[in-house]
Amino acid sequence: MVLLENDSFLTELTRLFQKCRTSGSVVITLKKYDGRTKPVPRKGHAESFEPADNKCLLRASDGKKKISTVVTTKEVIKFQMAYSNLLRAHIDGLKKKDKKTKSKKTKATQ
Repeated sequence: MVLLENDSFLTELTRLFQKCRTSGSVVITLKKYDGRTKPVPRKGHAESFEPADNKCLLRASDGKKKISTVVTTKEVIKFQMAYSNLLRAHIDGLKKKDKKTKSKKTKATQ
């Protein structure tokens, strides 16, 4: 996994969307990131670790290539605006889901 800066993450995400436009998919995950690199111990005394700053970890993958970035609270507004514009530009390739209500009704009556 490659940890990128915010701007380079958005450009690489654009490349992933363009590459997977005809076939394939892009998986994006978002989670709270406190800066830890080691897991928290289950039993015993837990260290009281207070992060100095709230951060978000964004990951994107197309199955072969993985990219990630960490967004701080100072940069979140700027990043979200650029990220939402990117999603609006590349989300038009979604397929409509086929409704299968008729087949469910016929199976229920039989």
